[in-house]
Amino acid sequence: MTVAQTATSGRASGSDGRCARLLIVGLALLYLVRPAVAQGSRLDRGPAWPTAEQLVRVLLLRDYNTRIVVLGTMCLGMACGAVGTFMLLRKRALISDAISHATLPGIALGFLVMVALGGDGRSLAGLLLAAALSAIVGVGCVLAIRNWTRLKEDAALGIVLSVFFGVGVALLSVIQKMPGARVAGLTSFILGTTASMLWLDAVLIAVTGAVAAVLCFFLFKEFTLLCFDEDFAASQGWSVVTLDVIMMGLVVVVTVVGLQAVGMILVVALLIIPPAAARFWTDRVSTMIWLAAAFGALSGLVGAVLSALFPRLPAGAVVVVAAASVFVVSLLVGLRRGVARRLLEDFSLRRRITSQHLLRALFEWAEPHLAAGVGSDVPSTPLAHLLAARSWTAVSLRRALRRAERKGLIFVEAADRWRLTASGRREGARVTRNHRLWEIYLITHADVAPSHVDRDADMVEHVLGRQMVSQLETLLEAGALRSEPAVVPASPHAMENRS
Repeated sequence: MTVAQTATSGRASGSDGRCARLLIVGLALLYLVRPAVAQGSRLDRGPAWPTAEQLVRVLLLRDYNTRIVVLGTMCLGMACGAVGTFMLLRKRALISDAISHATLPGIALGFLVMVALGGDGRSLAGLLLAAALSAIVGVGCVLAIRNWTRLKEDAALGIVLSVFFGVGVALLSVIQKMPGARVAGLTSFILGTTASMLWLDAVLIAVTGAVAAVLCFFLFKEFTLLCFDEDFAASQGWSVVTLDVIMMGLVVVVTVVGLQAVGMILVVALLIIPPAAARFWTDRVSTMIWLAAAFGALSGLVGAVLSALFPRLPAGAVVVVAAASVFVVSLLVGLRRGVARRLLEDFSLRRRITSQHLLRALFEWAEPHLAAGVGSDVPSTPLAHLLAARSWTAVSLRRALRRAERKGLIFVEAADRWRLTASGRREGARVTRNHRLWEIYLITHADVAPSHVDRDADMVEHVLGRQMVSQLETLLEAGALRSEPAVVPASPHAMENRS
């Protein structure tokens, strides 16, 4: 063996020895920490599932603390839902975020003032009063920036939110360095302490919610007018600034009383999510307010019950998650603006458009052969002509033919030849007439070229109602069409070809 080979084998054996020693040390450490790991795994198994007795006890609200938390969160959810509805319709949903963040410097300053006066700084009434004053100042800053500068409202909200929250954090850091200052009571306002809600807190929230509901009831007409047409409200003699201040004051009050329950960050969710969820179910403002209040109360109830069943879950966060679940359900299955309804309406519209195109193609094929109007015998239409009339596939065309046949509009005369029934001729004449009315109107009054008018008419003819057809007839000043509404006007493309 050479010297190089001996050195190489020596290095390899030394490396293998070090690896073996490291492996032994690792196994020894693993053996030593094994009991602690096992104990930690036994302790951190996640939330323990409630027993049947606990479930019944919580659902029936047998515990005093559970009743208080449920009452407080439900009242807060109702108040936030009712007040937040007007903020959502006013397109100022995020002003609640600025107001909630603007309360933080007030809480910190209130603590400092009460300590300077000889108190301990933990009076809830004093802290909430200071928070309300700070929030009012924040609202005033937003309105001042919006009305007296050229900045938009979103810029004003961003400035107030960031500046006030930054000042609050700076003051909290100063308080934290004070000797004997217990900052835990102040930081709880950021995320809330729902589970430790007292009876007086629940009563305060209930009274505030009642006052907000009464004001919303008596100022419903004025608030609604302000949300939809601010200029018209001013023309009617209403003070827009006063109504705006009252509305903002309701948001401030609801936000301040919600600090103890869900915190300054999560109270924004209760002011926005329930009204947004209610918007998917109705178009009426009164119904929307009731639904938003109900969704807010439901979110508070579900969140409080779940936090009671699973003590490790923070109640304020669970309330917001429950509100988000209500929003997702409303988004999917809402009766007015839900995704399912929109998909169903789009599907129904596409089927109706396909059916109208099919009837128009069948009627226009038979139209040159009609000798005595629509009531005469209509020749059958071959499938090849229908395929060439539109850019549809053979599968979609046969599907549309089967639907029209089930409705009694057409019937099969021979293999791949279709004939309109009497009701089919009437419906085909109506569809063709509406399409040509639009074509004539666009050519006459919109200066659309006849070679392009067919495509433009296709985009609007399927949403025509009887009132719109009557208006088109009047605008076209077609005397023959007004006296005989069943007559189908001649195609402008045919008139263009004759000319």
